[in-house]
Amino acid sequence: MTEIVAPEPTPEQAALFTRVRRMMLIAGLTTAVAVAAVLIAIGYRLFRTEGSVTVAASDVTASLPRGARIVSTGVAGDRLMVTLEVGGLTEIRTFDARTLKPAGRLKFVNEP
Repeated sequence: MTEIVAPEPTPEQAALFTRVRRMMLIAGLTTAVAVAAVLIAIGYRLFRTEGSVTVAASDVTASLPRGARIVSTGVAGDRLMVTLEVGGLTEIRTFDARTLKPAGRLKFVNEP
């Protein structure tokens, strides 16, 4: 049985083979880094606890000043806004939408 023997590569061919191997190594490492980055991003999104949607239901009673009337309500980002009319003056109260704790108060008065 005769065996086919590949001839020795020329120096130009050997240099070309080396360059191709180097480029394949670079491409393989780049692909591995990209896949690792995607897996890290997915893991970060899955396992971070801040901003989780699960919020325990709670009943909150907010007291209003005597004679106050709720004019409107709205949501902006993670804030709940309630517009009140108190004795002819307008007031906006903001609450954290997740905890329903007061976050701020803005009063409007007429200039004298």
